[in-house]
Amino acid sequence: MTTATQTNADLFARAQAAIPGGVNSPVRAFRSVGGTPRFLVSARGPYVTDAEGREYVDLVAGWGPAILGHAHPEVIAAVQEAAARGLSFGASTPVETELAELIEQRVAPIEKLRLVSTGTEATMSAIRLARGFTGRDLLVKFSGHYHGHSDGLLAEAGSGLATFALPGSAGVPADVAALTLVVPYNDLDALRAVFAEHGDRIAAVITEAAAANMGVVPPLPGFNRALVELAHAHGALVISDEVLTGFRVSKAGWWGLEAETDAAYTPDLVTFGKVVGGGMPVAALGGRTEIMERLAPLGPVYQAGTLSGNPVAVTAGVTTLRLADDAVYARLDEVAALLQREVSAALAAEGVAHVVQTAGNLFSFLFGDAVAGGARDYAGVLAQESWRYPPFFHAMLEAGVSLPPSVFEAWFVTAAHDDAAVSRILDALPAAARAAASARPPHL
Repeated sequence: MTTATQTNADLFARAQAAIPGGVNSPVRAFRSVGGTPRFLVSARGPYVTDAEGREYVDLVAGWGPAILGHAHPEVIAAVQEAAARGLSFGASTPVETELAELIEQRVAPIEKLRLVSTGTEATMSAIRLARGFTGRDLLVKFSGHYHGHSDGLLAEAGSGLATFALPGSAGVPADVAALTLVVPYNDLDALRAVFAEHGDRIAAVITEAAAANMGVVPPLPGFNRALVELAHAHGALVISDEVLTGFRVSKAGWWGLEAETDAAYTPDLVTFGKVVGGGMPVAALGGRTEIMERLAPLGPVYQAGTLSGNPVAVTAGVTTLRLADDAVYARLDEVAALLQREVSAALAAEGVAHVVQTAGNLFSFLFGDAVAGGARDYAGVLAQESWRYPPFFHAMLEAGVSLPPSVFEAWFVTAAHDDAAVSRILDALPAAARAAASARPPHL
């Protein structure tokens, strides 16, 4: 048990003695920004509170799922009621079907859905299913896209790996890694070249619907549609990873935004996480019936999980999605647009060259003249002056605003970010922008 008198530093020292690196997910270690991680003990609305009792306006939002704000009263009440009936049954429950039906109603390409516990599990299962359906082995992914930490998916991945500048991970056999072909994002010519050489061996292309794990890098107009057309022309499937964008950038995720334009496309499989669990460990993969029915018990592709469809977690997801109405998405968009403008204005006032990268209401910032035109791929993201972010981050943190602890992450707002919370963010910006302006490269 912790007490109010324990400091974040004390807690981190204790955690490091018991947990590798003191964290259970690498980005939490603050290695990218330096300093001591904050140990959070509670959250409500747009705020989180650390073990020292300090409150912060939160722009991490649980990495996405807190679209309603933290500890929404109706979600908490539903979860408490579900928990009182039992934590886990290891059997089917009615609420599993309710969540599947809600997702299928929102995203037309999904005819059948399988619930799992994490985004990594969802993408891993989708890849196995694609290979089982096509009878092929090769997978194509894009440099900088992150699809979880399963073997074969970590080459040139974003998020934590971009933070640590690692090209992959130890412990992945070379023979496994060789089954993944990595190409630059938003580069159709490179993708065509890969299909020209390996087309009859490629099972699927996996892509973030809009990249948000190397900072936010949206697909070029028509890219996703062209990707689907190219893959299908060679008998390959397309797995659209909406773990970050799904049900956050619109009621139907990024696919829903593009479905309203002439860039409409239909992926074969879609993966979800984060929001579908309302902040609890739930994820999903879904797609066409003929593909999904290759999963056991109907087909030969095995996938299972004792905690899949956990009744308490699924209840949180169902309640969150039902409450996420048009007004919620309008507020997310409004606050995101406001912060983009104000952060940009503060940086510009201090002469900090930068560009705002957006995908719906997800956004991030690139620093430096070298990226003034924006980034369209991982190489473009890496060209920025990333050393300007740590002082910016810490200035915001000292002012009571919690940002993602890496320049390679998206910023997330919630519908609970009211005028008071937004004002606290705006008040913190001038000093943070000055800190970014005065930053110097680490080698100087």
